[in-house]
Amino acid sequence: MKKWQKNLSITVASVLLTVSMAGCGGKAEPASGKDQKKISVGIGADAFPFGYVDTGDNKTKGFDLDIAAAIVKDITGSEDNIEYVEVNGKTRIPMLKNGDIDLIVRTMTITEERKQEVDFSDPYFSAGQSLLVPENSAITSIADLKGKKVIAVKGTRDGKVIEEKSPEAVVSEYENLGEAFTALSTGKGDVLTTDNAILMGLALENPGYKLVGGVIEDQPWGIAVRKGDKEMLDKVNASLKKLKETGEYDKIYEKWLKQKPE
Repeated sequence: MKKWQKNLSITVASVLLTVSMAGCGGKAEPASGKDQKKISVGIGADAFPFGYVDTGDNKTKGFDLDIAAAIVKDITGSEDNIEYVEVNGKTRIPMLKNGDIDLIVRTMTITEERKQEVDFSDPYFSAGQSLLVPENSAITSIADLKGKKVIAVKGTRDGKVIEEKSPEAVVSEYENLGEAFTALSTGKGDVLTTDNAILMGLALENPGYKLVGGVIEDQPWGIAVRKGDKEMLDKVNASLKKLKETGEYDKIYEKWLKQKPE
């Protein structure tokens, strides 16, 4: 082959390769559990002490973020390989399915309905739905909700549980926990319902409120991965097991919940 023909062939091949790569689009391939470098984790920023913005340094912190960082460190070798992405109850599953994030670690209750869309890890936190009311409220249990205005958060099943167990209650759903608590504090509702651990955090941050009603329904939290990604799921479960065996989980729990896990 003549030299000029050889050079022409190399040039054409390079152009074709460039065009081929451009045709792949700008969106990165979703991360899997194999040869992982960066893992994008969907977290919350409105539920103290699980995920919240610290006004002192304007950084998002919390129990969920520490659990996520420990898991990513175990899987990849460094917690620097984590990318936090803020999500809410409505956006978290669509973003996971679209490949915008790789995991959801955001106070997410394991439910049969959600299992149709995502795969869950073993439970990483034992939670249960409860009620938050002003300290002067006469509401003491779900039996007192007849005709009362109950506030819940969109994207959770908390409102549905109340409708099932107290059909005469009036349920209103808000976009996120911050809006839901604002509605309670401004008198737009009589009671706020969600996981007891989240409500505990609200009560700690906002004197004048109390938890009542005990546990309405057990709602263990899980870490969500894309449906069918068994490799990632196995890695997450293995990491969770290691965290508990080494005592690292207990340290994170006590740091944020100020008590030992049961």
